[in-house]
Amino acid sequence: MQTNNISDSIVRKAFYESTEKTHVIACWVGLLLNLVWAISDYFVQPNYFVSFFGFRLGVSVASIAILLFRNQLKVSIYLCMFILVSGISIQNAYMWSVMDLAHFEEHTFAYMVLFIGTGMLVLWKGWLSWILVTITVVSNVVFYSLNSSLTVREFVINGGLMTLTVLLFSLFLIRSRYKLTYNEIKSRLDLEFSKQQLELQNVEIEQQNKSLEYKNKEITDSISYARNIQMASIPREDRFHAAFDQSFVYYMPKDIVSGDFYWIYETENVVYYATGDCTGHGVPGGFMTMLGLSFLEEIIAGKKIEDPAEVLNLLRAKIINALNQNGGAGESKDGMDITICRIDKINNILTYASANNSVYIVRKNSENPVIEKFPADRQPCGFYHNNAPFNTQTIQLQKGDSVYTLTDGFADQFGGPKGKKFRVKQLEQIILENCHKSFIEQREILASELKKWQGNLEQVDDVLIIGVSV
Repeated sequence: MQTNNISDSIVRKAFYESTEKTHVIACWVGLLLNLVWAISDYFVQPNYFVSFFGFRLGVSVASIAILLFRNQLKVSIYLCMFILVSGISIQNAYMWSVMDLAHFEEHTFAYMVLFIGTGMLVLWKGWLSWILVTITVVSNVVFYSLNSSLTVREFVINGGLMTLTVLLFSLFLIRSRYKLTYNEIKSRLDLEFSKQQLELQNVEIEQQNKSLEYKNKEITDSISYARNIQMASIPREDRFHAAFDQSFVYYMPKDIVSGDFYWIYETENVVYYATGDCTGHGVPGGFMTMLGLSFLEEIIAGKKIEDPAEVLNLLRAKIINALNQNGGAGESKDGMDITICRIDKINNILTYASANNSVYIVRKNSENPVIEKFPADRQPCGFYHNNAPFNTQTIQLQKGDSVYTLTDGFADQFGGPKGKKFRVKQLEQIILENCHKSFIEQREILASELKKWQGNLEQVDDVLIIGVSV
């Protein structure tokens, strides 16, 4: 079979041609916005307007000159974009350094917008990204040392750490989009090359088309994965359906990326599953969920740890080690509230350990079903000022019992006629009143109740409720 011989130089040329226009437009828009935002400087920081505008003008003029004469200077459009982004980053570092705390926090949004926009629009090679990180960090350190009246702690917790996190996440996005776009263009060129051989070898072209269709599907799946990287790591709900007679997973992230997550693993009629709520939601919470999923896979599926309390103890140790937590001032206090359940399906025995989130069991072995609440250890799975070993609880289940694990997002949702929280008691009552209905109906009822309660208010947190029946 004849193989494609599209060289990397041809692919790079096509890549440049297909992305140049977008980057030119992005450069001009960035230049325009950088100057327009000087209006905001005038009203927010009038005392520094002249120096701010001078910085903006200098960055813009230098970037415009390089952009207009890039062909004569033999400078790529990606380097033009890099110079503009780096200049604005240095400019923002200077602005930060002369601001008081209130204005510092306000300007954090503008700094993050720069990096978010860069992640969404820019396609450049990885080495430029790391130079940008270096320039950003060094310029902030230098200007902070020269000008800032803020303490290091104030600088870090009021925007510095978050901005760095957004920068790193944006650089990951640039890298993923670069590879996906490059592969997509290469596949398109491969397809064109294959079509040129159609009259010579019909059979060969048919095989190549099948190969290219597979490649295109891989690229499409990869693009979806890049946008939904977290969802690709969380197990599908049908794994619960396969493990239990009845089950449901009601999962409603607040943002595109969720701080809540779940995980399941089954071996020899024993099912392990986790219901987790990481610190925060959105991008910060999403980073923590990836740690949680990876560590659970290693501890339970890899090391075959069976005791839920030991699982939580090991998980906590790994989180503390990964985040370098030692109780120092200003360091990350990230962690998670998480429930680990182990259900022996042969003997109907539930063992669980939980950090902060209670476990609920509905007993239906009488005319009047009851809901029982089983407590959790009152400490997070992460660094805590008074860490203690987690405890495992053992419960004998009866046929028909339903086990519910959940995070606090549903109960904490504001709404109703007075704009108050939904509350755990109200949630318990809904679960109990509908316990005889199918689990599909229960999930629909929970979704309907939350939507009705929330009304036009914003969702305050990620929502996760898991129900299983034995």
